[in-house]
Amino acid sequence: MSEPDAILDAAEAVVEILQQHRIDAVVIGAVALAAHHYVRQTDDVDLGVNADLPTLRAVLESLRSKGFAAELREPDGTDPLAGVIDVTGPFGLLQIISYADRFPAVIEDALRSATLVVRAGSPLRLVPLPHLIALKLYAGGHKSMADIVELLVRNPDADIDEVRALCRRYRLSGLDEIIADC
Repeated sequence: MSEPDAILDAAEAVVEILQQHRIDAVVIGAVALAAHHYVRQTDDVDLGVNADLPTLRAVLESLRSKGFAAELREPDGTDPLAGVIDVTGPFGLLQIISYADRFPAVIEDALRSATLVVRAGSPLRLVPLPHLIALKLYAGGHKSMADIVELLVRNPDADIDEVRALCRRYRLSGLDEIIADC
C-alpha cells in the first residue's frame, strides 16, 4: 500500500457512509492478515458487510454523491458473495464485500467480537482471527488456504479449539487438514 494514511482516511469516510445506511463493517483481507502477524503486499482495503442488493445500490449512490468513484458488481446465482462495491480514487482501491444471504453469520459475529482497530480512534474494526480464518476457509482456493497456514504458524498462541468450534458452527470443512499440514 503506497499511501496508507490516504487509503485509511478514505476507508474511514466510507465507513461513515455505510453507517448512514445502518451498515456496520469489519476490515477483512490483507489488512486484517497484517494485523494478525501475516504481512503480505496489498494495494486495497476490504470491508466485510451484510447488505442486500437494494441497500448496496443506495450505498453506491451515496458514495458517488460524496465524490467517490464507485462501481457495484452484482452477484449471479452461483456467486459466493452478495455483491461487491469497488471504490477507487487517488488513495487506491477499497472494496465493500457483502456476505448477506450467503454467509452473514460470520460478519455479524465478527462485528460483535471485534475489539482491535486499525489505528487509535478509528471506526475501522479488524476482524478477529477465528473469523478471518473462517472467511478464508469459506473463500477456498490455494491462496486462501495458504493464508490460513500462515495465520496459524504466525499465531502460535491462537485458540485452535475456538477456531475449530467456529468453523464447525458455520459448517465449514477442511480446517483439520490444514492444521495437520502446519
